[in-house]
Formats: sequence, structure tokens, C-alpha cells
Amino acid sequence: MSEDKGSPFLSHVVELRKRLIWVFLIMALGTAGCFVFVEEIYSFLVYPLAGAMGEGDSHRLIYTGLTEAFFTYLKVAFFAGIFLTFPVLLLQIWLFIAPGLYKNEKGAFLPFLIATPILFFLGGVMVYEVVLPLALPFFLSFQTSGTETALPIQLEARVSEYLDLIMTLIFAFGLCFQLPVLLTLLGKVGIIRAEHLSRFRKYAVIIVFALAAFLTPPDVVSQVALAVPLLGLYELSILLIRYVQPSANIPPAP
Repeated sequence: MSEDKGSPFLSHVVELRKRLIWVFLIMALGTAGCFVFVEEIYSFLVYPLAGAMGEGDSHRLIYTGLTEAFFTYLKVAFFAGIFLTFPVLLLQIWLFIAPGLYKNEKGAFLPFLIATPILFFLGGVMVYEVVLPLALPFFLSFQTSGTETALPIQLEARVSEYLDLIMTLIFAFGLCFQLPVLLTLLGKVGIIRAEHLSRFRKYAVIIVFALAAFLTPPDVVSQVALAVPLLGLYELSILLIRYVQPSANIPPAP
């Protein structure tokens, strides 16, 4: 009896393990493939800084450790591989849970699964196209020449520090852009309501700016660049919850 009861659970665990193994293999292959083109990916990530610096032989990135550049390339390849194969993870999650859902439940859950990678990529685009062009000139403005100060202040950025900053920003924005998916899903199952979020709006503004200050570099430009889209996504979540609430709030049976 105990073996019969435990077999469905064990079969689910085995299936989950197989799907996770496939995810890890795909991500490893994605990382290996990205390492082949790591110099092109590096150039793509460094392009905003190069554009903000302008032309000049003194503008460069340095590394101070013998192995720093090599491990930075590995990190860039791993980052790019995870970023590109992220939809595979979501697909495996869907294939794992879909057999246990009814047809109407699949139709309700599938839009959230599709929106997740789209919003994640939009977060990355937001960093590359908006945040970096605004934040990098701010950081570079602190450079001075010898005529302005007793000694010139020039940027000698380490390649690992710069790329760590870019990758952290992209993942932070990508995860924060999942706010509509999370809130709308909670509204769909009836845990929260649009009226609650509307009353909580003034506190949400404080929380969003505090979160932006924690996730972004210590400058006002990048903090506002993250906080403003998040507040817009918060308002979008209220509208989406109002749309899905009627189907989530089923009246009790008499």
C-alpha cells in the first residue's frame, strides 16, 4: 500500500530530475556556444561605455590579476548562455505542470508563462538602451584634468567590475520586470485585489524607490530609471488584476 501511494510522487520526482538535467545541459551548451563568440558579446556589452567615453587611446578597460580576463570571459559566456536559454527553463516548467492542469487552467496559466521571458528581455533592453546611456556619462563626469585639480582624475576601470555591474543590472531589471506577472497571478487566484493595490500605492512608491536604490549603483539616474518603469508596471498590474478578478472570484454555492 505504501509503495503504491509513494510511486506517483517518486515518478514526479524522477520526471522533475530529468527535466532539470535537460535544463542544465541546455544551459551548459548555451554557455559553451556563447564562449565561442565571447569577444563579440564582450564588445556588445562594452559598447555603451565606449560610446560614453568617446574616442582616445587612453580609454580602455584593464585587468590587474593574471587570470582575471580569462575568468571574466567565462563569466560573460555563462551570463549570456543563461540569458538566452532562460525560455528553455520556462518551457520545461510548463511541460512538467501542464499534464496536471485542466484545459481552462492551461489557458489561464499559459499567458503568464509567455509574458515572463518577454518581460525579462524587456528589462535587459531597458538597461542597455536607457539606463546605461544615462548612468555612464554621470559616472564619467567625475574625471578631471590636471588644470582643474592638483592631479588629474582619470577612470581606469577593471573589466571584471564593469561587466559584473552590467550583468547585475540586466538580471535585476529582468527580475523586477516580472512584477505584473506575479501580481496578476496573485490576483487571478484571489490572494490580492486591485482595490488593495490602489490603497497601497503610496507605500509602493517608497518600497519601489528603496528597492531601486538597493539594486542599482549609488546614483540618482539609474535609481529613477528603474523606479519609474516599476511604478508603471505596478499600475499596469492593477489594470490587469481588475480584468482577471471576475473569473477568479467565484461566488459560493448556496
